[in-house]
Amino acid sequence: MSAFDGRTLMITGGTGSFGNTVLKHFLETDVGEIRVFSRDEKKQDDMRHRLQERYPEHAGKVRFFIGDVRNAQSVRDAMRGVDFIFHAAALKQVPSCEFFPMEAVRTNVIGTDNVLHAAIEEGVERVVCLSTDKAAYPINAMGKSKALMESVIYANARNGAGRTTICCTRYGNVMCSRGSVIPLFIKQIKAGEPVTVTDPSMTRFLMNLDEAVDLVRFAFEHANPGDLFIQKAPAATIGDLAEAVQELFGKTGTRVIGTRHGEKLFETLMTREEMLRAEDMGEYFRVACDSRDLNYDRFTVGSVQTQADDSYTSHNTRRLDVAETVEKIKTAEYVQLALEGRESEAIQ
Repeated sequence: MSAFDGRTLMITGGTGSFGNTVLKHFLETDVGEIRVFSRDEKKQDDMRHRLQERYPEHAGKVRFFIGDVRNAQSVRDAMRGVDFIFHAAALKQVPSCEFFPMEAVRTNVIGTDNVLHAAIEEGVERVVCLSTDKAAYPINAMGKSKALMESVIYANARNGAGRTTICCTRYGNVMCSRGSVIPLFIKQIKAGEPVTVTDPSMTRFLMNLDEAVDLVRFAFEHANPGDLFIQKAPAATIGDLAEAVQELFGKTGTRVIGTRHGEKLFETLMTREEMLRAEDMGEYFRVACDSRDLNYDRFTVGSVQTQADDSYTSHNTRRLDVAETVEKIKTAEYVQLALEGRESEAIQ
């Protein structure tokens, strides 16, 4: 028997890559009900039919709710009777958010606040929110909105959430999620076109969707209020990633097109300031919430050290070479299907 036995799990943004992978992990378990909350009725209808086809004995566990995290009432309506929440709804395309920053704020910041307030009001037991490496030392609108989202998470956790435990996960690029670069590379190669690379020396963390769900489950099982969980992950240069995809799908050459709006040379998963509070838990780091209030004179003055020597970045984590990158990207279901010419069946 698990913590989910007979209980109700709600996934915001549930028709996306993460939501589909959660269903793959949970549908045949003892979970009582899974609520998919999203704003796209077509994706919900596609998911409903796909579940009925692939999981006829379990598809009845899934209920679909049309709504938007920006609309607090639609969130509250969907949340009645929910025990646990995985909050994945977000705007996460860096260039799009750069051109429409207030849209990122409305979804990533205000939407998260709506979800957390509704969860507290409804007595939800646990909420795990999904963030991104771009929230650490953010330089683009998407990252800034996610950094503010994290502040909203910690504030709600710190200021009294009743019986609701709120925590956060932060991870790097999820291979083959919607809008990620590997499917683009594969599409270009299959069309006989060169692979377009912004900057070959850029480094990016690499993890697959199953690992993203594992991180969220680990946070669910181990969180104290306001904790941040980070998975240790390897990284590769974009140049090596492009080479690795061509090793699998054919050599068409590489064309450097220059960086896009708001792109970083490398990604940071944990800041120098967070490193001071980090607990090494094997495959993951836990960063405890700073639970002090504004009455600083109540707290004993300790070390004047405010930051560690370095942050945890895609430049200083374990670097994969091309051969290792090939093996890593082969763990992504999209790549496995694409190697069989079935990438149209993949869910992004």
